[in-house]
Amino acid sequence: MDMAVEPLAPGVVKIVLDGRLDIAGANAIDLQFNAITGSCKAVVVDLAAVSFLASIGIRTLLLGAKTLQRRGGTLILLDPVAEVERVLDVMGASELMPIYRDSGAALASALAHSRAVP
Repeated sequence: MDMAVEPLAPGVVKIVLDGRLDIAGANAIDLQFNAITGSCKAVVVDLAAVSFLASIGIRTLLLGAKTLQRRGGTLILLDPVAEVERVLDVMGASELMPIYRDSGAALASALAHSRAVP
């Protein structure tokens, strides 16, 4: 699993994941992912290049989302492939982490949310 981080605005970042978010993938990104979600107001996670999502990968995403949510922030998922989105829906994860298809709309939501967080 590869992970690239792109700052979008103060307190807002975009994380681009590439690969399989299975046990090896989750282990590869957990430390940096947790540090980012612990220090930002809003995070957009681009899942377009994630080909597989296991329960441990969902755990990584959910822990990040809950960390942000406790501080009034948000974690937004961007453009997951159909298989990954199906897994997120079945697990109910999309209720906590909104899914956007359009990067502009995802960014606008993240920016709006970050302004609302003190």
